Amino acid sequence: MTRYDATRDTITPEVLLRAYAIGIFPMAENANDPSIHWVEPRIRGIIPLDGVHISKSLAKTIRSNRFTIKIDHDFNGVISGCASRPGDTWINQRITSLYRQLFERGFVHTVEVYEQEKLVGGLYGVSIGAAFFGESMFHTVTDASKVALVHLAARLIHGQYELLDTQFLTPHLATLGGIEIPREIYQSRLVNAVLARGDFDALDPHAHADGSAILDLVRSNKK
Repeated sequence: MTRYDATRDTITPEVLLRAYAIGIFPMAENANDPSIHWVEPRIRGIIPLDGVHISKSLAKTIRSNRFTIKIDHDFNGVISGCASRPGDTWINQRITSLYRQLFERGFVHTVEVYEQEKLVGGLYGVSIGAAFFGESMFHTVTDASKVALVHLAARLIHGQYELLDTQFLTPHLATLGGIEIPREIYQSRLVNAVLARGDFDALDPHAHADGSAILDLVRSNKK
């Protein structure tokens, strides 16, 4: 993993977007660290949109419509959930502020999972062209973050996205079809995706209420 020092005053939302477009993203050492550094992994994590894996138990949960899914409804709730996960986190106040500004400009999106009107999971990420850069996810109820990711995949597939970047590959993401690719291959895919056009809002606003339809959409895109 390659890191580059970043000065607090030089990072703006515009700089952040340019960094993502060339494969670099910011992190802090921990939530209390006021500084930010740029990261460019030599091995990149992605989830191929034609290779999303949905287990039988997860499919059953999605099909049951047990959870209510909302899009771009509560950015503050999602990033707070991600920042308060057990253990250390890289989301500090400066990063929160930058992504909130990008959310207000339409470049950051959230997928939120509710149970009985309580936010129990979700994710957020950056959208540029036909590339979506997943930033962080959280859950307080079993499978809530996985449900969010499947709904995200359906939205990206329908919106003609070409790349779902996860930055790194975790065991959690691997169960959903995540893989690792070398930086050189990632850069090639990134260039094409950023120059293409994806529509995050192409999916009917009511479509996420039907878990079966979401499953069909994702499965229809399988190799």
